[in-house]
Amino acid sequence: MGKITGFMEYQRLQEASEPPAERVKHYREFVLHLTDQEASVQGARCMDCGIPFCMNGCPVNNIIPDWNDLVFKQDWQTALDTLHSTNNFPEFTGRVCPAPCEAACTLNINNDPVGIKSIEHAIIDKGWEMGWVVPQPPPRKTGKRVAVVGSGPAGLACAQQLARAGHDVTVFEKNDRVGGLLRYGIPDFKMEKHHIDRRVEQMKAEGVTFRTGLCVGTKALGPGIGNLAKETVSAADVTKEFDAVVLSGGAEVPRDLPVPGRDLDGVHFAMEFLPQQNRVVAGDKVGGQIMATGKHVVVIGGGDTGSDCVGTSNRHGAKSVTQFELLPQPPDHENKALTWPYWPLKLRTSSSHEEGAARDWAVTTKLFKGEKGKLKSLVGARVEWQKDDKTGQMKMVEVPGSEFEIPADLVLFAMGFVAPAGSVLEAFGVAKDARGNANATTDGAGCYATSVPKVFAAGDMRRGQSLVVWAIREGRQCARAVDEFLMGTSELPR
Repeated sequence: MGKITGFMEYQRLQEASEPPAERVKHYREFVLHLTDQEASVQGARCMDCGIPFCMNGCPVNNIIPDWNDLVFKQDWQTALDTLHSTNNFPEFTGRVCPAPCEAACTLNINNDPVGIKSIEHAIIDKGWEMGWVVPQPPPRKTGKRVAVVGSGPAGLACAQQLARAGHDVTVFEKNDRVGGLLRYGIPDFKMEKHHIDRRVEQMKAEGVTFRTGLCVGTKALGPGIGNLAKETVSAADVTKEFDAVVLSGGAEVPRDLPVPGRDLDGVHFAMEFLPQQNRVVAGDKVGGQIMATGKHVVVIGGGDTGSDCVGTSNRHGAKSVTQFELLPQPPDHENKALTWPYWPLKLRTSSSHEEGAARDWAVTTKLFKGEKGKLKSLVGARVEWQKDDKTGQMKMVEVPGSEFEIPADLVLFAMGFVAPAGSVLEAFGVAKDARGNANATTDGAGCYATSVPKVFAAGDMRRGQSLVVWAIREGRQCARAVDEFLMGTSELPR
């Protein structure tokens, strides 16, 4: 490393951000990337640890020590090339990835980990500012045609890799704009959508064709981010027209909560609420938008989607925001000796929580109450998690006498997603696993291949609800599998 003793001399520096009271007034990003000098110092904290566990903790296996050292030496362009060698879209992961690499950092054993995510953020922003991110069209074409169904991070990564291998790639997206859950799931204050737009322009210059407003298979997608498709193309026609098909849609079927009062006006899925605001920020007119303005909002679910609902509700001007989680409150600090280098269980406070929210744990929702069809309150109870003596599994037990009622004008379900849009898989006749995902392995010959000849699956469509960085990994690996299928061999990285 450039500075062997850097980890002993320098402290971790958090990226600067706009104060909560100011940032809730708008929907723009509010986190600033590190300056060149700050990034250099943070890169100097990377240890000469011998075994870079951070690379294994990163799903795309970013070559983290190398670009940390390059940033320390201020060789930004080589750092960008190294970063791009494993990650097609570091501007996405540098903003929304939870950074499992930092949990696996060797320095994290007894100190604050290296600020890997902040350095990645600085590298890619520097690359765009300097004009180093340019199209990479293939030197020659193969004549093979590939359809990619779904334009989220898995589909985009797969499409870009295949286009650079010389294949003619067409990406199908049912919504009016490219990006999938990046576009209509993640709020603009976490990632502005111009980051997607400029990647799309790069990919077009590399030969990728995008067809939006077109649903492959069927329009009957059920609850989720919605379907604004103006037309439908059959799975049979796509399979016939292309030499290979990649199914890379997101996990869009949300987990429901069928309790009394579920049908009251004011009870919604998070993915009914969040995409509407994204469309408004994009300049669209949304009739009947679900608004939190002046309301008592209850968010059920303690993950990232729930946090996004909290941040959006605060920007709407909610009267109060409460977030419930079914599981017990995690500890403030993880047991590093027990969990390192794996993802630890600990209390995480997001930027949206900093903006204002009451959080409570080990709470179950029993019913919703309303007047004249409109939601007015939520009845919940406290629970304990006890081990079943027969099965050894933990089970939820309601605490006697713990029932309570709170005012609620808007309830948002953010309890995760159970499966991808099954209608797409059914249209192609793809076999599903026990969880309703496309049944395809990632090992050995025929990895990412489904039960249907020349049809592949990657991302949430194959593995279920997961992170953006996992989607990029699967898209890249699936691209190599498709390239091998079409050409017999592949030079794409796995």
